[in-house]
Amino acid sequence: MAEVATQTPRYIEAINAALSSEMAADDRVVLLGVDVAAGGGVYGVTRGLYDEFGPRRVIDTPIAEAGVLGAAVGAAMAGLRPVAEIMYMDFLTVCLDPIVNQAAKLRYMTGGGVSVPIVFRTQTGAGRSAGAQHSQSLEGILAHVPGLHVYCPSDARDAHDLLIEAIRLDTPVCFIENRRLYGKRSDEWDRTPLPAGQARVVRSGEDVTVVTWGRMVLETLQALDQVGDEVSAELIDLRTLVPLDVETLIASVQRTGRCLIVHEAVTRYGPGAELLARIAEAALFDLDGPIRRFGALPTPIPYSPELEAAAMPGVAGIAQAVREVAKG
Repeated sequence: MAEVATQTPRYIEAINAALSSEMAADDRVVLLGVDVAAGGGVYGVTRGLYDEFGPRRVIDTPIAEAGVLGAAVGAAMAGLRPVAEIMYMDFLTVCLDPIVNQAAKLRYMTGGGVSVPIVFRTQTGAGRSAGAQHSQSLEGILAHVPGLHVYCPSDARDAHDLLIEAIRLDTPVCFIENRRLYGKRSDEWDRTPLPAGQARVVRSGEDVTVVTWGRMVLETLQALDQVGDEVSAELIDLRTLVPLDVETLIASVQRTGRCLIVHEAVTRYGPGAELLARIAEAALFDLDGPIRRFGALPTPIPYSPELEAAAMPGVAGIAQAVREVAKG
């Protein structure tokens, strides 16, 4: 009998599987968030977990993000390992205090007397006409805060592995999922898992280093396919902004002599500025041209599909930026 090919998990299924396996392995792991229980989450990420683990461990909450995260931080201090969902990353702006002033600092302020093993799951990503209040990429705000780890998986394999690592960590982790990746399957599901803080060289090259994370990895791969043999580009997926794999990044730039940083966040004061500074500090005299950042325009994300596409980095724009950096 011929073997039946099995499909690898989609991004959304990989996250669900990671949550399920960690909840089965450790009864301290609990889920909190709006509609995460019987409804399975607004995108279906937690579907089935309420039936599997019950209402004491999969908890629906009111639409009150500051209260939800405050409760989650308290639960972590008391010995649980909460995974708290913030439905849209934009809503971080109404609940930053429990993240920035409590979770990130309590271990330091108690002299190590208290650990806060908590995961803040949130979804980001423009491109679906969700409007200015549901489309922002704010990972740079979180990466700026000492005491927080920031994970940005670009495919199903990393979504699964990094979430498991985040849940097991005794440090607060902001786990950023891109909802436009939820239906995507990993082309390399069988690859060896990498730990947080280790970047992945997605494609090797000689002419220019392209650095990115999250959904922009997929967009950049498509852009490099458009560029073809014009430019030999090395693509690095950082995977995590905190901890950051500076060594892999610098080694690549020192070899290629050119660098393009691509991110979905607004370019102005975005995370690319920090990466540019790190590269300049360590490899300025190895560069053959200016480092370039390519991100979203400094505007609230438009609702209009045409205007939204114009404001965001896309395949054609990335391809053109690669060509320009390689020739610059």
